[in-house]
Amino acid sequence: MAIDGKSIKVKIFGSEYPLRGESEELTKKVANYVDQMINSIHTKIPEQPPLTVAVLSALNITEDLFKEREKIKSLSGLLESEIGRMNDFLDQNINLDS
Repeated sequence: MAIDGKSIKVKIFGSEYPLRGESEELTKKVANYVDQMINSIHTKIPEQPPLTVAVLSALNITEDLFKEREKIKSLSGLLESEIGRMNDFLDQNINLDS
């Protein structure tokens, strides 16, 4: 998160943190996502110390990020392929009209 912007307080796993970001709305969404992930992990394994819960949450969040990146990469490749096919189609049809 960027350092510029208005400071807002968010609550994550019962603790308040002052955060700054470019977008207050995005900062709140991110904090809420982290809080939900930590609480979800904690519910599944309540006997684990907070640091372990935080690390497992970070790993899950990072896995989500990597999956989304792969999805975007795959969709970009598909999009490029479709655009190429459309360009070829248009080139063939334009040449017929000339």
